[in-house]
Amino acid sequence: MTDCNLSKIEFPRCCGRRVEVDFAGGDISSNGGALLLSAADRRLGLLSGLARRLDDRRQAGKVEHKLLALLRQRVYAVALGHEDVNDHDGLRDDLALQTAVGRDERLASPSTVGRLERAADRAWAWAAHVSMVESFIGSFGSAPEELVLDMDATDDAVHGRQVGRFFHGYYDHYCFLPLYVFCGDHLLVSYLRPSNIDGAKHAWAILALLVKRLRQAWPEVRIILRADSGFCRHKMLSWCERKGLGYIVGLAKNARLNKDAETAMARAEAAYHQSGEPQRLFVELNYGAKTWTRRRRVIARLEHGAKGANPRYVVTNLKGDGKELYERLYCHRGEMENRVKEQQLDLFADRTSCHDWWPNQFRLIVSSLAYSLIEAIRRLALTGTDIARAQAGTIRLKLLRIGAVVIRNTRRVSLHLSSACPDKTLFHAAAARLKPG
Repeated sequence: MTDCNLSKIEFPRCCGRRVEVDFAGGDISSNGGALLLSAADRRLGLLSGLARRLDDRRQAGKVEHKLLALLRQRVYAVALGHEDVNDHDGLRDDLALQTAVGRDERLASPSTVGRLERAADRAWAWAAHVSMVESFIGSFGSAPEELVLDMDATDDAVHGRQVGRFFHGYYDHYCFLPLYVFCGDHLLVSYLRPSNIDGAKHAWAILALLVKRLRQAWPEVRIILRADSGFCRHKMLSWCERKGLGYIVGLAKNARLNKDAETAMARAEAAYHQSGEPQRLFVELNYGAKTWTRRRRVIARLEHGAKGANPRYVVTNLKGDGKELYERLYCHRGEMENRVKEQQLDLFADRTSCHDWWPNQFRLIVSSLAYSLIEAIRRLALTGTDIARAQAGTIRLKLLRIGAVVIRNTRRVSLHLSSACPDKTLFHAAAARLKPG
């Protein structure tokens, strides 16, 4: 069989010169920016904290790859765009990734990485979420005055007859229904659930655990729950009121709400027909559903345009002008949806293709940890730059997936990045900002 490392490949001549290609360039990596992930990880203490919290049940005398190294290898690879366990067959000899992980030998094989996934259980999921929450708390230099917790669920299409596979009528396919909790751009919870449940199931328990830990760290912090109508449950709202939480939550429209707002809707309709311009009004209602024990403040946003009436309602216990609460607080909930899409599209959060349940939860967590590292790069290293608000895919393209010649000897590891890299100034600045303080 021909040795492809030695044979040259001829291409058409260019400017009178022969064009030849071979595979004799030495140790070259396409993951030159992996060291930024390593720097962000060490700055946060994210994966080292997780490794300390996990119970490694392997026989110590037979362990070649430490748990921390395995976690770094898997999470860094996902952040770099290598979604599959099989990708580690080639990545294990990547010197740039080896250096980022903290090894000077071959990384773990796909079978070893796969065993890491299959070892996951409920305790691992708990430890991972504790690590993400503790990292979030540690990111503040002083106690914040206010935290807004965003909750949302989304569909995660299944890949066959997997454990926990159910059909969801709203999404019209077989899927899981993971629950996410964000605070700003910080991801706090990514909890995989089957889809044959109420979309708000477990949300109350998760909220209670988060509030307890956040108030342990910052007793005076003001906490606000923000969510769509899928999380509007009377017991959850009552719990927020008892515990001193603010909330602004979507409320599904119904005939009674529409009747209470019909005078204002008629006014908006008349103004539309008179002016020909879309109309938007805000009114406040004192509303109590049959299952509620008390009435609550409801803000009605009433629009009328070419397609007719379009009312929206939110229930809240916050003080202030209804229009401002709706437009400046509630509508910003949509930014969380962008972060969820970022995880699914750029960081493979929906690559939950294992047959068993807990390995799939582990894959969702790996995606979440990768997101946390890239978010740390964005927050700590890119503030004030042109890509300060860039999504994970753009940050990966500009700063992580950079070609590098890697030279490693007994004294040093040198990564020679391309002289023509268009973002080398940005890379310099990011590396400097991620150095330990």
